[in-house]
Amino acid sequence: MSYTDLNTSLRTIMTPGPVEVDPRVLRAMSTPIIGQFDPEFLTIMNDTMDLSRYAFQTTNQRAFPINGTSRAGIEAVLCSIIEPGDKVLIPIFGRFGYLLTEIAGRCGADVHTMEKEWGEVFDPEEIQAEIKKVNPKIVTVVHGETSTGRLQPLKELGNFCRENDVLFVVDAVATLGGVEVKTDDWNIDAVIAGTQKCIGSPSGMAPITYNDRVEKILLERKKIERGLSSDSVNERSIQSNYLDLSQIQDYWTSDRLNHHTEATSMLYALRESLRLIKEEGLETRIERHKFHEGALVAGLQAMGVELFGTAEHKMPVVTIIKVPEGVDEASVRSTMIQQFGVEIAGAFGPLQGKVWRIGSMGYSCRKNNILRVIGALEATLIYHGVKVNRGDALQAALEFYVDK
Repeated sequence: MSYTDLNTSLRTIMTPGPVEVDPRVLRAMSTPIIGQFDPEFLTIMNDTMDLSRYAFQTTNQRAFPINGTSRAGIEAVLCSIIEPGDKVLIPIFGRFGYLLTEIAGRCGADVHTMEKEWGEVFDPEEIQAEIKKVNPKIVTVVHGETSTGRLQPLKELGNFCRENDVLFVVDAVATLGGVEVKTDDWNIDAVIAGTQKCIGSPSGMAPITYNDRVEKILLERKKIERGLSSDSVNERSIQSNYLDLSQIQDYWTSDRLNHHTEATSMLYALRESLRLIKEEGLETRIERHKFHEGALVAGLQAMGVELFGTAEHKMPVVTIIKVPEGVDEASVRSTMIQQFGVEIAGAFGPLQGKVWRIGSMGYSCRKNNILRVIGALEATLIYHGVKVNRGDALQAALEFYVDK
């Protein structure tokens, strides 16, 4: 090992996921394994459901995690409610709208899309007009699009979908636990989250919630499946066994019907992360994310770099910077990791090579991390020959913290 090497324990992770994990959560993961039908483990499951309802701001009976990354949660919801030929409308304003499109298509949906240039979001009226035109069974949309750093307004859309008997499914993977997500107030029928972002847990679980309107579909499809022989195939049966919500929800009832072996240590982590959210208070936690975003933006603007997109629909947990002309964006990220142990993210699709993405989520969203990423970025840009306002960035961020 050379003297210039950095131990990975010194990393400061400022990407839009994964994020750093609170030491309490890491300690919880080291709790000894117990059986999944041990009475104590059933208590942990019940705690997790109650805490999930708090985070989702819902009274739904169904609020539990899917084992797997956030994409598993998206697939579980969509493959369980989409039947072949169902019309599904997907407004796309970044990379993860295309992911919803692919998954819905694999479920046999008649997929209808509408697109915005990356960096913009939809006016609710635009989507409402398309709903009237298409008459879909389901509208599914990304809430916070980490590829563009934009936040799609949901309340009006949820109200319109409910009034028109359209199921409204939301990908809140990047927002739950750091941005307002009002499942019941916004009339959202199903919400999918991810542990590795604002919830602040390791990647590997996807908390979800859904209401009676969704469960009605699950029970209808389950009734059909029960009438099949083991080797029968029916186009209305849920295509996945592992991600079949009609079966998984039975595992999360008091009957605890066996569906899979629970990811014990991951559930320990999720419960502890949700406990931290409740202890901090959801409203306080959301304000914390906005507060540190303010310091980060103040520092970057003082540095003289250009932010991507308008402020109106910016995600408070993702800040995107335009790469200065002539700069190798990958080299900047590599230098920041190698020399400072600070990681930020590149981009996808039409923004690849053109922007850097800084996440300020969960446990990563704290003062020392904000100051470190600003300092490391400024020094690295200077090293790469970029003219910046030397010293102004950290002073601006420091003044923000002191004045507030």
